[in-house]
Amino acid sequence: MAWELDSNRSIYSQLVEVILRRIVTGVYPAGSRLDSVRDLASEAGVNPNTMQRALMELERTGMITTQRTSGKFVTDNQEMIDGVKKEMANKAVARLLTEMEKLGLEKDDVIGIIRRNSDERDNGVS
Repeated sequence: MAWELDSNRSIYSQLVEVILRRIVTGVYPAGSRLDSVRDLASEAGVNPNTMQRALMELERTGMITTQRTSGKFVTDNQEMIDGVKKEMANKAVARLLTEMEKLGLEKDDVIGIIRRNSDERDNGVS
């Protein structure tokens, strides 16, 4: 699975975001063991020190834990994972609304656009 990183943004913070997204979407399920720092860094195409720093941040937040002889694991606290997922969704909606406001659209216009797009997706229209 490709790690699409933007060289114009902090790689470290993008790694945190990608790993969090993978946790909340179940790519890395609750309680699962993560690959080694070196393997993750190689997969992402980054320095292992940068990956270690990102994993330390996720450990600080409680999203992953380290078991000394076994490696790093995703939290098994599904409530925490669901909370992060909702927080990420709220931020995405806030960004969308800000962009729609810049286009001069009102809330009802945005809701209509979302409904039409959702209906088209449900009906297989791209």
